[in-house]
Amino acid sequence: MSVDIYAADEQADQPVAVDRWSELARVVLMAEGITGDTEVSLLFVDEQSIAALNERFLGKSGPTDVLSFPIEDEVERSGRSPDQGGTGPGSIEADSDRFLLLGDVVICPAVAARNAVDHGASFEDELALLVVHGILHLLGMDHEGEAEAERMEQRELQLLAQYYRVTP
Repeated sequence: MSVDIYAADEQADQPVAVDRWSELARVVLMAEGITGDTEVSLLFVDEQSIAALNERFLGKSGPTDVLSFPIEDEVERSGRSPDQGGTGPGSIEADSDRFLLLGDVVICPAVAARNAVDHGASFEDELALLVVHGILHLLGMDHEGEAEAERMEQRELQLLAQYYRVTP
């Protein structure tokens, strides 16, 4: 059994250590109880690509920093809908022989670089946060309500403290 992250850097705006972020995604999934045969895609794209996804799936114009596209089990849904939850870890049977295609996390390094400056963080710290944030969305966490947002932020901080080494 394995947790596989298929990562690709499809942009040239910012250098991205694909293997580093792929490993962070993998250990976060395992920390959240995902241990069976599971696959996640982690894509780094340019502003034009993420803006097109943002418009198509969320109806919002312009680029954003991260989008998550959980793969839904519901047959009546067409396409993928970001940030609308997923199957969540509670419904994943750890001892199941079923292969789980969890979904895609799409990150825009150009937007992340700008946000890092605004947040007083390094580019790497911002990417780490976006990877963890995107993975938690795939697992069904959200930040629509105040309590949900607080719970998600606390879990992000816990996971980053445990699995990401912040550079001084």
